[in-house]
Amino acid sequence: MTLRIRFNTAAHGFTLIEIMLAIGVLGVILSMLASSFSIVAHGKVHGEGRLDANREGRAVLWQMSSEIRGAVQTPVALSHVLLIGNGRFGNNGPLDTITLSTLDASHQRSLTGGGAESVISYNLVPNPDHNGWFLLQRTQQSGLLLSPGAPARFVLADNLLSLHIRYYDGQRWGESWDSSSLPRGRQLPMTVALELRMASPGGGGAMDYSTQVTVPMGITQW
Repeated sequence: MTLRIRFNTAAHGFTLIEIMLAIGVLGVILSMLASSFSIVAHGKVHGEGRLDANREGRAVLWQMSSEIRGAVQTPVALSHVLLIGNGRFGNNGPLDTITLSTLDASHQRSLTGGGAESVISYNLVPNPDHNGWFLLQRTQQSGLLLSPGAPARFVLADNLLSLHIRYYDGQRWGESWDSSSLPRGRQLPMTVALELRMASPGGGGAMDYSTQVTVPMGITQW
């Protein structure tokens, strides 16, 4: 008598439920990875935007400081002494303006190797593309010509929220300045304080910048 043993060698596949379960787990993992990549990419873009805005704010503050530092007032040569600062308020913050005659236009050193006098103005106008934001406009024209023609106008930033400028006369701080109403030799302040507030890209909150500028020709006359 011969004993025969039969082995069941039939292959077992995956059931439909197992396949659906595996696809569901894979979908969850891919969703988590996509969410992580999105957060990292958004953070990178937001960080780069804040870095660019920070660089822009510092550049604006440096340019304004440089030109205020070169404000003209000297008895050695006849100069056009001009510094008019007007305090304004709007959009729940200061929107000040300033106009001055300076030797430091176009980023030249003021007291050593300064150029010809230029009349510089800074003012804010509403940004037509973004409610609540302002354009920081800079205008420049010759301070020596009787008929200088139309001033050159540039937009330095388009995301200003406020601009606050204060003036120190050696005794107290004021919100405005008018050189035409002061006696000769005392037409410039000793120090000018600048405070900028700029909107951060992506709605990440406001970015504040401030500095105090010593006016060399203002100090020597007081």
